Parts: sequence; structure tokens; C-alpha cells
Amino acid sequence: METFIALLRGINVSGQKIILMSELRDAMTSIGLAEVRTYIQSGNIVFNSGIQSEPELADRIATAIQDRFQFEVPVLVVRPAEIQRMLDCCPFDGPKKENSCFILLFENPDPEHAAELEAIQYEGEELLVKDRHVFLFSALGYGRSKFNNNFIERKLKVKATARNYRTMMKLLSLCNQKPSHD
Repeated sequence: METFIALLRGINVSGQKIILMSELRDAMTSIGLAEVRTYIQSGNIVFNSGIQSEPELADRIATAIQDRFQFEVPVLVVRPAEIQRMLDCCPFDGPKKENSCFILLFENPDPEHAAELEAIQYEGEELLVKDRHVFLFSALGYGRSKFNNNFIERKLKVKATARNYRTMMKLLSLCNQKPSHD
């Protein structure tokens, strides 16, 4: 069994696509995922599986959500090493890194689209695209950034999901913990 992280895009946002984490854990267990842990309400799942294919796991999770909750949710499955690599490759240091947003893309963007996005400049904001990762620092905070997830998806023509530094660190921490049974 190997540990994976599933990132769900767009659940429990503005009263849309509401999923209770206890129900999400039950749904994941029902499709054979083991030691399922969730973190906060925005759709972060750490689990173990004997299935080695990230796309296959993502499809199974998305299908289980569709079947159980009756709506579609884009699902990205990654290994903890990818999250660690992303943190290690972050172009920002110290407090800037700790206040950055890490955007994971569902596939590699067209290099031309990536270059066009990187060329856009907003005061107090820095953005870098590297493979399937986008690093964003906004002095105003991600919630007020002009580089929001929908904007990035439109420019890159690729699905994306964003997490802050604290969430990324917590997900890595959860990969090394057993689930609690409370």
C-alpha cells in the first residue's frame, strides 16, 4: 500500500457542492481506500491504496463522489513526494514562501500559455509556472489576488486547484500519521 493525496476542486465553496468530511471519508473507504484522513472542509484527502495509478485513483474518487453526492468534482491525485518537490522548488523564501499559494495543474500547460500568463504583471504579485505547478505570491493574499484559480485555468486552459503553504505542510504531515478513530 502506498500513500496518496487527493485534492478536490471546488467543494464546500460559497454553499456549493457541500460534502461533510465524515461522509467523504465513508465514501472513500467504500471504494477500497485505506487509512483515509481528511483535512479541513476544502477537499483534501490523504489515503493508502494498492492501486499505483494516480489517474485511475482520481477517476475512482470522482466516480464515487458523483454516485454518492450527485455532482461532479475534479479530482487530482498526487504522491507526497510531488508536494514535497513543489515546496522545495518554490521560488520564494522565508515569509514570502509561507504566504504563497501553490497551484497544482491537472496536466502540463502549453508552454506558450504558461509564458503568456507569466508575462502578466500585477502590482504586489509574483507568479511562476513550472511544469504542472504554479507558484503565486500576492502581497494582498490569495483571496484578493487577481491571479485566482479561475483566471489561471482560463489562461492556461488546464484545470487547477490551489492550496496555501500551511495546507501543503499539513498534508505532508498527515501522510506520516495514522487516522484517528474518534
